[in-house]
Amino acid sequence: MFLAVTALFRPRSVLCATGAGLALLALSMPAGPGPAGAAAADVPVPEVVGVEAGSFVYGSDRAEREAAYRLDEAGYGHSYTRKHEWYEDEPDRAEATLPAFEIARAPITNAQYAAFLADSGHRAPDVDVETWQGYRLIHPYERTRKFAWIDGRLPPGREAHPVVMVSIEDARAYARWLSARTGRRWRLPTEREWEKAARGTDGRRFPWGDVFDAARLNSHDAGPFDTVPVGRFPGAASPFGLLDAAGQVFEWTSTESRPGRYIVKGGSWDDKGCGVCRPAARHARPQAIKHILVGFRLVREIDGR
Repeated sequence: MFLAVTALFRPRSVLCATGAGLALLALSMPAGPGPAGAAAADVPVPEVVGVEAGSFVYGSDRAEREAAYRLDEAGYGHSYTRKHEWYEDEPDRAEATLPAFEIARAPITNAQYAAFLADSGHRAPDVDVETWQGYRLIHPYERTRKFAWIDGRLPPGREAHPVVMVSIEDARAYARWLSARTGRRWRLPTEREWEKAARGTDGRRFPWGDVFDAARLNSHDAGPFDTVPVGRFPGAASPFGLLDAAGQVFEWTSTESRPGRYIVKGGSWDDKGCGVCRPAARHARPQAIKHILVGFRLVREIDGR
Protein backbone atom coordinates (compact mmCIF):
# COMPACT_ATOMS: atom_id res chain seq x y z
CA MET A 1 0.00 0.00 0.00
CA PHE A 2 1.32 3.45 -0.93
CA LEU A 3 1.87 5.57 2.16
CA ALA A 4 -0.20 8.75 1.88
CA VAL A 5 0.58 12.19 3.25
CA THR A 6 -2.01 14.12 5.19
CA ALA A 7 -0.89 17.73 4.74
CA LEU A 8 -1.01 19.91 1.64
CA PHE A 9 2.14 21.73 0.59
CA ARG A 10 2.73 24.90 -1.40
CA PRO A 11 6.25 26.05 -2.30
CA ARG A 12 7.11 29.67 -1.60
CA SER A 13 7.39 30.36 -5.33
CA VAL A 14 5.85 28.19 -7.99
CA LEU A 15 8.05 26.31 -10.47
CA CYS A 16 5.58 23.51 -11.04
CA ALA A 17 1.90 22.78 -11.22
CA THR A 18 -0.05 23.57 -8.08
CA GLY A 19 -3.08 21.77 -6.72
CA ALA A 20 -3.75 18.50 -4.95
CA GLY A 21 -1.12 16.70 -7.01
CA LEU A 22 1.65 18.67 -5.35
CA ALA A 23 0.43 17.44 -1.99
CA LEU A 24 1.73 13.97 -2.73
CA LEU A 25 4.89 14.49 -0.72
CA ALA A 26 5.54 10.83 -0.15
CA LEU A 27 6.95 9.82 3.21
CA SER A 28 7.58 13.36 4.46
CA MET A 29 6.51 15.72 7.20
CA PRO A 30 6.79 19.47 7.88
CA ALA A 31 10.03 20.77 9.31
CA GLY A 32 10.56 22.62 12.53
CA PRO A 33 12.36 25.93 12.91
CA GLY A 34 15.52 26.47 10.89
CA PRO A 35 18.97 27.14 12.35
CA ALA A 36 18.29 30.84 12.85
CA GLY A 37 14.78 30.30 14.18
CA ALA A 38 13.20 30.96 10.77
CA ALA A 39 9.90 29.21 10.22
CA ALA A 40 10.32 26.14 8.00
CA ALA A 41 6.85 24.66 8.19
CA ASP A 42 6.65 24.54 4.39
CA VAL A 43 9.76 22.36 4.03
CA PRO A 44 8.89 18.71 3.36
CA VAL A 45 11.32 16.75 5.52
CA PRO A 46 11.97 13.17 4.38
CA GLU A 47 10.80 10.52 6.84
CA VAL A 48 13.83 8.71 8.24
CA VAL A 49 14.50 5.29 9.75
CA GLY A 50 17.14 4.66 12.39
CA VAL A 51 20.08 2.35 11.75
CA GLU A 52 21.61 1.15 14.99
CA ALA A 53 25.31 1.30 15.74
CA GLY A 54 27.26 -1.92 15.42
CA SER A 55 28.58 -4.47 12.98
CA PHE A 56 27.03 -5.79 9.79
CA VAL A 57 27.96 -8.06 6.91
CA TYR A 58 28.82 -6.33 3.65
CA GLY A 59 29.97 -7.58 0.26
CA SER A 60 29.33 -10.96 -1.36
CA ASP A 61 30.84 -14.39 -1.76
CA ARG A 62 31.28 -16.54 -4.85
CA ALA A 63 27.96 -18.28 -4.30
CA GLU A 64 26.04 -15.00 -4.20
CA ARG A 65 27.73 -13.68 -7.33
CA GLU A 66 27.05 -16.90 -9.21
CA ALA A 67 23.41 -16.77 -8.14
CA ALA A 68 23.22 -13.17 -9.39
CA TYR A 69 24.62 -14.13 -12.79
CA ARG A 70 22.12 -16.98 -13.05
CA LEU A 71 19.24 -14.61 -12.23
CA ASP A 72 20.40 -12.29 -15.01
CA GLU A 73 20.78 -15.11 -17.49
CA ALA A 74 17.23 -16.27 -16.75
CA GLY A 75 15.88 -12.72 -16.98
CA TYR A 76 17.68 -11.57 -20.12
CA GLY A 77 18.22 -14.85 -21.91
CA HIS A 78 21.92 -14.14 -22.35
CA SER A 79 25.14 -13.91 -20.31
CA TYR A 80 26.09 -10.25 -20.78
CA THR A 81 26.57 -9.47 -17.10
CA ARG A 82 28.66 -12.61 -16.59
CA LYS A 83 30.75 -11.95 -19.70
CA HIS A 84 31.47 -8.40 -18.55
CA GLU A 85 32.03 -9.45 -14.92
CA TRP A 86 29.57 -6.98 -13.49
CA TYR A 87 29.77 -8.36 -9.96
CA GLU A 88 33.49 -9.10 -9.66
CA ASP A 89 34.17 -5.67 -8.16
CA GLU A 90 32.11 -6.49 -5.07
CA PRO A 91 34.24 -6.85 -1.94
CA ASP A 92 34.42 -10.28 -0.36
CA ARG A 93 31.96 -10.80 2.47
CA ALA A 94 33.28 -9.34 5.69
CA GLU A 95 32.12 -7.43 8.77
CA ALA A 96 32.34 -3.71 9.36
CA THR A 97 31.18 -1.49 12.19
CA LEU A 98 29.36 1.81 11.79
CA PRO A 99 28.01 4.35 14.28
CA ALA A 100 24.26 4.93 14.43
CA PHE A 101 22.67 7.10 11.74
CA GLU A 102 19.29 7.96 10.28
CA ILE A 103 18.47 7.59 6.59
CA ALA A 104 15.50 8.58 4.45
CA ARG A 105 12.99 5.74 4.29
CA ALA A 106 12.50 6.26 0.54
CA PRO A 107 14.24 8.06 -2.31
CA ILE A 108 13.71 11.81 -2.54
CA THR A 109 10.58 12.51 -4.58
CA ASN A 110 9.89 15.04 -7.29
CA ALA A 111 7.57 16.94 -4.95
CA GLN A 112 10.22 17.11 -2.22
CA TYR A 113 12.77 18.29 -4.77
CA ALA A 114 10.30 20.90 -6.07
CA ALA A 115 10.33 22.59 -2.66
CA PHE A 116 14.11 22.93 -2.92
CA LEU A 117 13.91 24.38 -6.44
CA ALA A 118 11.19 26.84 -5.50
CA ASP A 119 13.11 28.07 -2.46
CA SER A 120 16.61 28.12 -3.92
CA GLY A 121 16.33 28.78 -7.65
CA HIS A 122 18.53 25.74 -8.34
CA ARG A 123 18.36 24.39 -11.89
CA ALA A 124 15.60 21.86 -12.56
CA PRO A 125 16.32 18.29 -13.71
CA ASP A 126 16.76 18.21 -17.49
CA VAL A 127 19.40 17.54 -20.11
CA ASP A 128 19.77 18.65 -23.72
CA VAL A 129 20.00 16.19 -26.57
CA GLU A 130 23.69 16.80 -27.28
CA THR A 131 24.68 16.17 -23.66
CA TRP A 132 22.50 13.05 -23.47
CA GLN A 133 23.96 11.59 -26.64
CA GLY A 134 27.43 12.31 -25.26
CA TYR A 135 26.72 9.95 -22.36
CA ARG A 136 26.56 7.07 -24.90
CA LEU A 137 23.71 5.33 -23.10
CA ILE A 138 21.34 2.76 -24.57
CA HIS A 139 18.27 4.87 -23.81
CA PRO A 140 17.20 7.25 -26.62
CA TYR A 141 16.84 10.93 -25.83
CA GLU A 142 13.07 10.77 -26.39
CA ARG A 143 12.77 8.49 -23.36
CA THR A 144 14.12 11.25 -21.10
CA ARG A 145 11.26 13.63 -21.84
CA LYS A 146 8.74 12.12 -19.43
CA PHE A 147 11.26 12.59 -16.59
CA ALA A 148 12.40 16.09 -17.57
CA TRP A 149 11.20 19.30 -15.88
CA ILE A 150 10.25 21.23 -19.02
CA ASP A 151 10.53 25.00 -18.41
CA GLY A 152 11.26 24.16 -14.77
CA ARG A 153 7.91 22.43 -14.24
CA LEU A 154 7.55 19.16 -12.35
CA PRO A 155 6.51 16.31 -14.70
CA PRO A 156 2.72 16.09 -14.30
CA GLY A 157 1.45 13.11 -12.35
CA ARG A 158 4.94 12.29 -11.04
CA GLU A 159 4.90 14.22 -7.77
CA ALA A 160 5.44 11.05 -5.69
CA HIS A 161 7.91 9.41 -8.09
CA PRO A 162 11.62 9.54 -7.22
CA VAL A 163 13.42 12.50 -8.71
CA VAL A 164 15.92 11.51 -11.42
CA MET A 165 18.19 13.34 -13.86
CA VAL A 166 20.11 14.81 -10.94
CA SER A 167 23.90 14.89 -10.79
CA ILE A 168 25.73 14.15 -7.56
CA GLU A 169 26.24 17.91 -7.10
CA ASP A 170 22.48 18.46 -7.50
CA ALA A 171 21.92 15.91 -4.73
CA ARG A 172 24.52 17.60 -2.54
CA ALA A 173 22.94 21.01 -3.16
CA TYR A 174 19.58 19.63 -2.00
CA ALA A 175 21.27 18.24 1.12
CA ARG A 176 22.87 21.61 1.89
CA TRP A 177 19.53 23.37 1.44
CA LEU A 178 17.68 20.89 3.65
CA SER A 179 20.38 21.20 6.30
CA ALA A 180 20.09 25.00 6.31
CA ARG A 181 16.29 24.93 6.42
CA THR A 182 15.98 22.34 9.20
CA GLY A 183 19.02 22.97 11.39
CA ARG A 184 20.08 19.32 11.06
CA ARG A 185 22.94 18.06 8.90
CA TRP A 186 21.83 16.00 5.89
CA ARG A 187 24.22 14.38 3.42
CA LEU A 188 24.55 11.54 0.94
CA PRO A 189 25.18 8.14 2.52
CA THR A 190 28.47 6.36 2.13
CA GLU A 191 28.35 3.07 0.26
CA ARG A 192 28.67 1.12 3.52
CA GLU A 193 25.91 3.11 5.21
CA TRP A 194 23.59 2.58 2.28
CA GLU A 195 24.34 -1.16 2.18
CA LYS A 196 23.75 -1.67 5.89
CA ALA A 197 20.46 0.21 5.78
CA ALA A 198 19.36 -1.79 2.72
CA ARG A 199 20.19 -5.32 3.88
CA GLY A 200 20.35 -5.24 7.66
CA THR A 201 23.15 -6.84 9.63
CA ASP A 202 23.01 -10.47 8.50
CA GLY A 203 24.29 -10.14 4.93
CA ARG A 204 21.07 -11.17 3.19
CA ARG A 205 21.10 -11.00 -0.59
CA PHE A 206 18.06 -8.73 -0.92
CA PRO A 207 16.39 -6.32 1.51
CA TRP A 208 13.68 -8.90 2.27
CA GLY A 209 15.81 -12.07 2.33
CA ASP A 210 17.89 -14.37 0.16
CA VAL A 211 15.35 -15.33 -2.52
CA PHE A 212 14.63 -12.97 -5.40
CA ASP A 213 10.95 -12.06 -5.83
CA ALA A 214 10.04 -9.86 -8.81
CA ALA A 215 6.77 -8.90 -7.11
CA ARG A 216 8.67 -7.09 -4.34
CA LEU A 217 10.37 -4.40 -6.41
CA ASN A 218 10.13 -2.14 -9.43
CA SER A 219 12.43 -3.80 -11.94
CA HIS A 220 11.88 -4.67 -15.59
CA ASP A 221 11.10 -8.24 -14.52
CA ALA A 222 7.52 -7.33 -13.53
CA GLY A 223 7.41 -3.54 -13.50
CA PRO A 224 6.11 -0.96 -15.98
CA PHE A 225 9.54 0.02 -17.37
CA ASP A 226 9.19 3.34 -15.58
CA THR A 227 9.46 4.82 -12.11
CA VAL A 228 6.48 4.42 -9.79
CA PRO A 229 5.44 6.31 -6.62
CA VAL A 230 7.83 5.61 -3.77
CA GLY A 231 6.74 3.23 -1.03
CA ARG A 232 4.62 1.02 -3.28
CA PHE A 233 6.35 -2.18 -2.08
CA PRO A 234 6.11 -2.26 1.73
CA GLY A 235 6.72 -6.03 1.68
CA ALA A 236 10.22 -5.34 0.39
CA ALA A 237 11.27 -3.26 3.39
CA SER A 238 14.73 -3.93 4.78
CA PRO A 239 15.12 -4.97 8.45
CA PHE A 240 15.56 -1.26 9.25
CA GLY A 241 12.46 -0.29 7.28
CA LEU A 242 14.15 1.08 4.16
CA LEU A 243 11.84 1.10 1.11
CA ASP A 244 12.72 0.99 -2.61
CA ALA A 245 16.25 -0.17 -1.85
CA ALA A 246 16.06 -2.70 -4.69
CA GLY A 247 14.95 -1.56 -8.13
CA GLN A 248 13.12 1.73 -8.78
CA VAL A 249 16.25 3.92 -9.24
CA PHE A 250 19.95 3.67 -8.59
CA GLU A 251 20.99 6.02 -5.78
CA TRP A 252 24.05 8.21 -5.46
CA THR A 253 26.43 7.58 -2.59
CA SER A 254 29.31 9.75 -1.43
CA THR A 255 31.81 6.95 -2.11
CA GLU A 256 34.17 7.70 -4.98
CA SER A 257 35.26 4.68 -7.02
CA ARG A 258 37.94 6.65 -8.86
CA PRO A 259 38.35 10.36 -9.55
CA GLY A 260 35.14 11.81 -10.92
CA ARG A 261 33.06 8.62 -10.60
CA TYR A 262 30.84 7.72 -7.65
CA ILE A 263 29.19 4.50 -6.54
CA VAL A 264 25.45 4.16 -7.12
CA LYS A 265 23.46 1.39 -5.48
CA GLY A 266 20.17 -0.45 -5.75
CA GLY A 267 19.40 -1.27 -9.37
CA SER A 268 16.60 0.36 -11.35
CA TRP A 269 13.32 0.06 -13.19
CA ASP A 270 15.02 -1.02 -16.43
CA ASP A 271 17.07 -3.87 -14.94
CA LYS A 272 16.16 -7.54 -15.25
CA GLY A 273 17.36 -10.53 -13.31
CA CYS A 274 17.87 -8.77 -10.95
CA GLY A 275 21.46 -9.35 -9.84
CA VAL A 276 22.28 -5.66 -9.93
CA CYS A 277 19.41 -4.93 -7.51
CA ARG A 278 21.21 -6.68 -4.63
CA PRO A 279 22.55 -4.35 -1.90
CA ALA A 280 26.03 -5.83 -2.37
CA ALA A 281 26.09 -4.89 -6.07
CA ARG A 282 27.95 -1.71 -6.91
CA HIS A 283 28.12 0.42 -10.00
CA ALA A 284 29.92 3.70 -10.75
CA ARG A 285 28.70 6.72 -12.70
CA PRO A 286 30.39 10.01 -13.67
CA GLN A 287 29.64 12.70 -11.11
CA ALA A 288 28.06 15.08 -13.64
CA ILE A 289 25.71 12.60 -15.32
CA LYS A 290 21.98 13.33 -15.20
CA HIS A 291 20.55 9.86 -15.76
CA ILE A 292 16.93 8.76 -15.94
CA LEU A 293 17.91 5.74 -13.81
CA VAL A 294 19.65 7.62 -10.98
CA GLY A 295 18.17 9.41 -7.96
CA PHE A 296 19.18 9.65 -4.30
CA ARG A 297 18.22 9.55 -0.64
CA LEU A 298 19.95 11.23 2.29
CA VAL A 299 21.40 10.43 5.69
CA ARG A 300 20.52 12.66 8.63
CA GLU A 301 23.43 12.75 11.03
CA ILE A 302 23.08 11.98 14.73
CA ASP A 303 25.08 13.99 17.29
CA GLY A 304 27.16 15.69 14.63
CA ARG A 305 28.35 12.50 12.91
